[in-house]
Amino acid sequence: MSFSSLPTEIQSLLFLTFLFIYLVTLLGNSLIILVTLADPMLHSPMYFFLRNLSFLEIGFNLAIVPKMLGTLIAQDTTISFLGCATQMYFFFFFGVSECSLLATMAYDRYVAICSPLHYPVIMNPRARAKLAVISWFPGIPVATVQTTWLFSFPFCGSNNVNHFFCDSPPVLRLVCADTALFEIYAIIGTILFVMIPCLLILCSYTCIAAAILNIPSAKGKRKAFSTCSSHLLVVSLFYVSLSLVYFRPKSNNSPESKKVLSLSYTVVTPMLNPIIYSLRNNEVKNALTRTFHKALGLRNCIL
Repeated sequence: MSFSSLPTEIQSLLFLTFLFIYLVTLLGNSLIILVTLADPMLHSPMYFFLRNLSFLEIGFNLAIVPKMLGTLIAQDTTISFLGCATQMYFFFFFGVSECSLLATMAYDRYVAICSPLHYPVIMNPRARAKLAVISWFPGIPVATVQTTWLFSFPFCGSNNVNHFFCDSPPVLRLVCADTALFEIYAIIGTILFVMIPCLLILCSYTCIAAAILNIPSAKGKRKAFSTCSSHLLVVSLFYVSLSLVYFRPKSNNSPESKKVLSLSYTVVTPMLNPIIYSLRNNEVKNALTRTFHKALGLRNCIL
């Protein structure tokens, strides 16, 4: 149903707004990927994981936003049964993988600040590749089991999904069977793959905070904090928006308010992540400048 209850003029305005955000998201995250690959100064583990995060954000956006834009501009609010299942699969896959990757990035910052002398050895190329695979992998079984199980239920009555994408709760409301066991599984899955990474992030940053407080000089403290401030801000945006959608009391969680809050982690946060890492990180800003200068120099040589 997306935002079909709104006037056509408002939907047109939303289309232009979301299209702009979508293009900025694709451009920003693509630039992060290209710059971290092209610039030798950004071949450290932190930027390797940042590149993985940008891949995730692009995939997350591609799974949701194009269909939403289509419903706003073409007024076609239909989606096939298979299309809905596919969208849900990739939503779970990228969402769970992002939780795991954010925890991995927090561990990377923990090692860098708490064990700086051992950091190059611990975070060697083979180790960080393994950590990346471990971060991406949980999304596959979670998405496969949850999507397959949910779409194996019988559906009857209304076929209106009261959301702008095929999320689990609004689709589950269309099921005409006992879903108690599925809901228990969903709660356990949330604890394992969403809350445990969150706890690991909190533990990492507790240790990081203690290590920073023990640094004698103010300059050293600022430098140590600056290396993890961008990641901390990204984590806060992601988990706060996720909590507002899925952990609020049902009495305070109307479908319309859930749609608005869902925009924060499906549309807005993927756009903000590359902006945060670019504006708050001098290495990324300098690398972007060097890359643009090289590109312009190459273009001038060709001309």
